[in-house]
Amino acid sequence: MTLRLHWSPDSANLVVRIALETLALPFEGVRINRAAGDHKRPEYLALNPQGLIPVLQDGDLVLFETGAILWHVAERAGRLGPDGPLMDDPAARAAALRWVFYLSNTVHADLRVAFYADRYLDDAAAVPSLRRGIARRLRGHGALMEAQLAKTGGLIGPSVTVADIYLAVCLRWAQLYPAGAPLLAGLAEWPRLHALGARIEGLAGARRAFAAEMIPADRALTAPQPPNLPRDQITGVV
Repeated sequence: MTLRLHWSPDSANLVVRIALETLALPFEGVRINRAAGDHKRPEYLALNPQGLIPVLQDGDLVLFETGAILWHVAERAGRLGPDGPLMDDPAARAAALRWVFYLSNTVHADLRVAFYADRYLDDAAAVPSLRRGIARRLRGHGALMEAQLAKTGGLIGPSVTVADIYLAVCLRWAQLYPAGAPLLAGLAEWPRLHALGARIEGLAGARRAFAAEMIPADRALTAPQPPNLPRDQITGVV
């Protein structure tokens, strides 16, 4: 059964697309035009009532939430990354599960608040202060994960996994958005995170994902540029 990924350029689907490509799982892409409000149409809300992107359809199964989709993709492939480890390795599975949840519930959630701060505050004047606070939190997250990579090479071991892909894409967004005032100036203080991003940039599957989402591939994770699209079609531009 063909997988169907509902996507918008440089939205959370980028994490899923890189995983699908690097794990060699065939899929069909269904582009969602955010500027036209496709994500709020009844047919899309029937798949994800939140109207958020992405959605993955696997036959009769419908999944939303990036972490849940990512985990399903790994289960579908039977392995956590292009070179393993296998999903039936209990230690690797547990390690990956905790890091995917950490990225989804903490790092990605913080990014979402920073990018769409106006949805969380009544006072627009408080937005810069909130974003500064989240930027401090993000530097703490970066230091924690840099330390983890010093011990294990990647988040769960030396091989690139779906957790590492999720991490690298979150760092991409933090270096780009909010437009004009990104949360991170770069990755210079975290050489291991920078090296991990560079490894993932070099994967053929990642390069196919960048091309599909109109993302300049040159240093797409370590010194990123936004997609070659109008501003209103880029998720992180607010």
